[in-house]
Parts: sequence; structure tokens; C-alpha cells
Amino acid sequence: MSNLQRRSYNDLLPRYSVPYRESGISLKEIFPAASKYILEIGFGMGEATVRLAGENPDFGYLGIEVHKPGVGKVLSEIERLSLDNLRIINHDAVEVLESMIPDKSIDGVHIFFPDPWPKKKHHKRRLIQGPFVDLIVPRLIPGGYLYICTDWEEYAEQILSVCSQAEGLQNAYEGFAEPQPWRPRTKFESRGLDKSHRIREVYFTKTT
Repeated sequence: MSNLQRRSYNDLLPRYSVPYRESGISLKEIFPAASKYILEIGFGMGEATVRLAGENPDFGYLGIEVHKPGVGKVLSEIERLSLDNLRIINHDAVEVLESMIPDKSIDGVHIFFPDPWPKKKHHKRRLIQGPFVDLIVPRLIPGGYLYICTDWEEYAEQILSVCSQAEGLQNAYEGFAEPQPWRPRTKFESRGLDKSHRIREVYFTKTT
């Protein structure tokens, strides 16, 4: 962690985070002026998260991340930009989904460039697996969306397969999705493009 990230983490976490708890939260209480609620899982250093929150002040963004440097960075940006519509949960995403996020409460879920765990022996550590997607689907409102991006082609195929098999989800495209014009490019994505990695996007909606 940089000195700024460490100071922000220590000083701002109580102000701009939602503490983990084993009971459901009210998104309306957290974001009283929001017309929609977006959940981002694993926001990394938070470039896309912060930009989307700044560009859509009428949406409430709740980011989940365990990586403290990224949490510290986003906290400093929330303070600097006075983002009332962005809050974070510094905790494991599976436990947050299981305990805190009510059913039919989220308009959209973003998972941008999850760790690909490229070695075959580590594939079991990948975030996007059937049981995890099955946790997400009930939390979406009817018509809500799940949007996942990766620059790891083999992982993209797995993600597409997992989402295609999930009960209650419907692919909005034939196969991989077109890039959504509102999604900001991240530094991680730019590094992947510099290595000639192809960005794959998956966009599914919850059936009514």
C-alpha cells in the first residue's frame, strides 16, 4: 500500500464503507436518492467504479473488494470527488452475497476482469463458477443484468458456459456480447490489450 492508500484505508473506511454483517442491508437507506443499484464485485484499483459513479450520480454503486490497496485508492477518490453514490464493502464477496444482499434488490452486477488463475491446477479458485452465479441470480431484479469481462480467452469460454447454464439467466446476445459503450477501460484492460489479448464480454439478463 502507498502512504496515501494506507491513510485513506485507516481514516476513511469507517466513513465510506458498509461494514460486513450477517443480516440484510437496505440499499434505499444507503443510497436514498438512487434510482438504480449496481453491485461491482472485485473492483481492483477502482478506476471503472469511480468513473461510473461520477458519470451516473442517480445510481447507487456498491463495490466489494478484499484487496486493501484498491480499497484505499477508492476511498481516497470518494473523498476527493465527494461521491455520495459510491460505498464499499471490504469483505469476501461470497459471504456478502449470502448474508447482506437482499433478493430482487440489484439492477446490475459488474465483474470486470476477475483473476483468471491461468494454471489448470488453480482453475478451482476462479470466481466465476456455477455456485457463485447461482448466488447472484436471486439478488437481481427481474430484467437486471450480469456483466462480466475478461481478457483470458479460455476463462471467457468458461464464463459463457457457466452463465448459459444458470437457471434464471438469459443471454442478451448470440454468444459473447458487444462492448457496452458506457463501460470505462481500466489500466488492467489496457495492459492486456498491449499484450494482444482479446477482450471478451458476457452480458446476461434475469428472466422475468
